[in-house]
Amino acid sequence: MADAICRVLRDGALEGEHATSLTINDSVDSPFGPTVFDYIFTHLSSFISNAKSHSRGIVLVTFSRSPLFAAELLKTRGIDVATSHEWLRVLDCYTDLLGWKQRLKDHGAINTPLTEAKLNVNICQDVRNLDDLFSQILTLGKELVGDGKNRFSVAIASLSEMIRHTSVSSVACLLSNLRSHGQVSSIFWLLHSDLHDIKASAAFEYMSSMVANVKPLTTENTDKFYLLEQNYKRGEFHASLKRRNGRVRIMREEFSIENSMIKFTSMVPGENVVAHTLVPKVQFNLQLSDKEKSDRAKVVLPFEHQETGKSVQIYDGRKSELNVAPDEKVKKHEDSGRGEIIYFRDSDDEMPDSDEDPDDDLDI
Repeated sequence: MADAICRVLRDGALEGEHATSLTINDSVDSPFGPTVFDYIFTHLSSFISNAKSHSRGIVLVTFSRSPLFAAELLKTRGIDVATSHEWLRVLDCYTDLLGWKQRLKDHGAINTPLTEAKLNVNICQDVRNLDDLFSQILTLGKELVGDGKNRFSVAIASLSEMIRHTSVSSVACLLSNLRSHGQVSSIFWLLHSDLHDIKASAAFEYMSSMVANVKPLTTENTDKFYLLEQNYKRGEFHASLKRRNGRVRIMREEFSIENSMIKFTSMVPGENVVAHTLVPKVQFNLQLSDKEKSDRAKVVLPFEHQETGKSVQIYDGRKSELNVAPDEKVKKHEDSGRGEIIYFRDSDDEMPDSDEDPDDDLDI
């Protein structure tokens, strides 16, 4: 399932569509959102670096961690960092998010560089100015793909840090502008949902074509210490994907953390899973009872071959039952256990059905 999300981000949006978007939600009960984010980021980076993606580059906007984590992450996943300048740009909103360090450097108070030159990093010095942030993301993306029809992807870690310095509506406007930009193919972001109210989380999920929720493992064991131990090693990954035809695909997987690596496995039906029906609760019954199914099966359709060994009587609409010879009449209620459909015309003056062309009398 996580791999399916990576493939959707890899394929991106069609021309004229909003960019494919993903919200990754986690909480303090299962704080593995950054790990899932890294998994998706490295997979998408692998696709892009090997020219197997619709995107030709990726812009990483980091608020919660130093850009150095990206270099170490790519290196541990076997991705060549030396060629990253061809497909990766990093917008650093972590090192000097309000511009204080740059002012100290300008006054000679500090002399050390603000970041190491392992990656192509641009430092954002005022995260409160989202118009400038939007412009910087587009500038970095165009450095990778140019001004033509080539597209790039955007990864933001995380929205929760952005909301600390600006409003939810401003962040939502920034995401909307990115999604509607013609050169953005896909975009995904991380959100610590328990830090915000329900309306904020719902707003970002509404803008997403995919939503992934990192949840604690569901188990029947009531031992609190056992649950605490398991929730810091394992969890459940729930995702919903909105298709172009309007349908929503819901998937579940279980994940485990080993040596800071995440591994996804399919959940066995019935194991740690509570089945929930997707049929809405209504005032009438949408299902047939066994008796209703049996009665429906006994109904004899007018044009159905009965296979009783007798000649098949098919009413063609050209004669009424009164004109049928006595020996040709079908015995009524021959089998009380079967149903049948009988049709009587209102009168003999009623025009019978005909398979003739109704326009034969027209001079065409």
